[in-house]
Amino acid sequence: MAITHDNIIKKTGYLTVILALLLVVIAGRIVYIQLKEGKKYRNISESITEKIDTIAPNKGNVYTADGSLLATSMYRYEIRMDVMTVKKDVFDKNLKALCKKLGRYFGKPASYYEKKIRTARRKKNRYLLIAKNLSYPEYQTLKSFPIFNLGPYKGGFISLPKTVREHPLGEIASRTIGYDYDARPGIEGAFAQELKGKYGVRLKQKIAKGQWKPISDNNEVEPEDGKDIITTLDLNMQDIAHAALLEQLVKHEAKHGTAILMEVATGEIKAIANLGRTKKGTYYEDRNYAIYESHEPGSTFKVASIMAALEDKVIDTSTIVDTHPGAWRIHNRRVTDSNHRGYGEISAARVVEVSSNVGTAKLIYNNYKDNPQQFIDRLKKMGLDAPLNVPIKGEGKPFIPDPESKHWSKVTLPWMSFGYGVQLTPLQTLTFYNAIANKGKMVRPKFVKEVSYQNNKKGAIVYPTEVINEQIASPETISKMVEILKNTVKRGTATNIYSPHYSLAGKTGTCQALYWTDHMYYIASFAGFFPSENPKYSCIVVIHAPKNGYYGNIVAGPVFAKIAHKIYAATPEIWTVNTSDEPFEELDADY
Repeated sequence: MAITHDNIIKKTGYLTVILALLLVVIAGRIVYIQLKEGKKYRNISESITEKIDTIAPNKGNVYTADGSLLATSMYRYEIRMDVMTVKKDVFDKNLKALCKKLGRYFGKPASYYEKKIRTARRKKNRYLLIAKNLSYPEYQTLKSFPIFNLGPYKGGFISLPKTVREHPLGEIASRTIGYDYDARPGIEGAFAQELKGKYGVRLKQKIAKGQWKPISDNNEVEPEDGKDIITTLDLNMQDIAHAALLEQLVKHEAKHGTAILMEVATGEIKAIANLGRTKKGTYYEDRNYAIYESHEPGSTFKVASIMAALEDKVIDTSTIVDTHPGAWRIHNRRVTDSNHRGYGEISAARVVEVSSNVGTAKLIYNNYKDNPQQFIDRLKKMGLDAPLNVPIKGEGKPFIPDPESKHWSKVTLPWMSFGYGVQLTPLQTLTFYNAIANKGKMVRPKFVKEVSYQNNKKGAIVYPTEVINEQIASPETISKMVEILKNTVKRGTATNIYSPHYSLAGKTGTCQALYWTDHMYYIASFAGFFPSENPKYSCIVVIHAPKNGYYGNIVAGPVFAKIAHKIYAATPEIWTVNTSDEPFEELDADY
């Protein structure tokens, strides 16, 4: 039989009627149970004398590498009063004394509390709010006040404890640590399962209406407390990085910035500061810019470009390129240098030291224009296209364009050579520079040293150093680039942070963001390592939208220098002093 439109409508109508009847029956049954059998089921509930209850575990703590507490669970108390429990003679005799104590403790008139409590008694309020969010010592103090010291049954003292997650050190690295109320960001989110522990169960017996007590039972399962997380962060270094970044952000009225300090050999993150500006002009840890924010790196990417050319042996450090007159037109677009006169004919090494856009673009374009894929493949072999896959969620994706993709144009190759048309996060850029400092070995950034059981009940899970790329470039290329980066500080764009007392190596970066709109702003950066002869730490500083100055050496470089200087003062034994005083040349900062 053929299915017709009328048949479908008829069957749909039958189904609707059946469903409506079922709903009526269910609703009627609910009403019947409530009106006729409600008392029976309540009596059954009251007759239940035993129940299984869960036991909450203690959540694990988060520590710095040197044992300072970064995140912990604390008891906080809400205090309420059952004013009807207190006998009249006790109430009348002690109320004024109680209100006087409360007034002094909370900085309010005693009359405020007296009126509040008397009104509650008149209205038979058995759950009057007295105070919230009290610490344990504060709770103990209130518990000793007149009337309250008689306890819950005679004094109406009701305490409601709850656990809250707190950061004893305040805002320090708070975005990297994470938050209890949001399971996504930071270490708290990445290690949520390890921190929270496992619930236990116990049997309870009813002793009075609504009151239960635990029964000693061999079947009780104890809760398993959460594990402690030992991070790689060093409290002193974190303080140094935070203070240095904050000072420079305030000075330049910047939108936001980040500073990261990494141990070269292990990849351990010793400090990570992320500060954003509020509408009031203050700064706080609002987002983890270091990990999530991908952006065009600008001139810090020139190091990767020149390294690729050195590794492919299409140039050497002595290869000469003409940067005069400070501009180069290619495919109807102009590449310019911040020094509008140019630097004349200079070597490839000097191109990096003075951060010449023209020199970098010419060297890369002239040697890879017939085979740009070779250049892209070399960048990928150096690990610049791959995410770091750190445990903290939200990592921004790196972007290196492909010659076969829609993102490629005639000017992509020269422009990407000096850091436009590519995207990296600050942590990804730092990981690349760290590999240069580590003789070519790229290691994954590490935020956690170990996960251990509370009170050392069991062994710890120790996280080893992970190697991402055994050798991003040949030892010869790495050695040449280290010298170039040392010379950038000694006689290039970063001479303003040079010190005869300790050796630094690094590269300045200045990039225009949103340059195709009316909302263009600058991103200033500096990436490098120290001490340059035997690198112990690598560091990157990235500052967005500074208002007073914008060059990388002026805005970001001083943060790097202050971090290095204070670590030098605290650990002078790790430094090799380079006293070779080469003549410095005054240069325009890189663009």
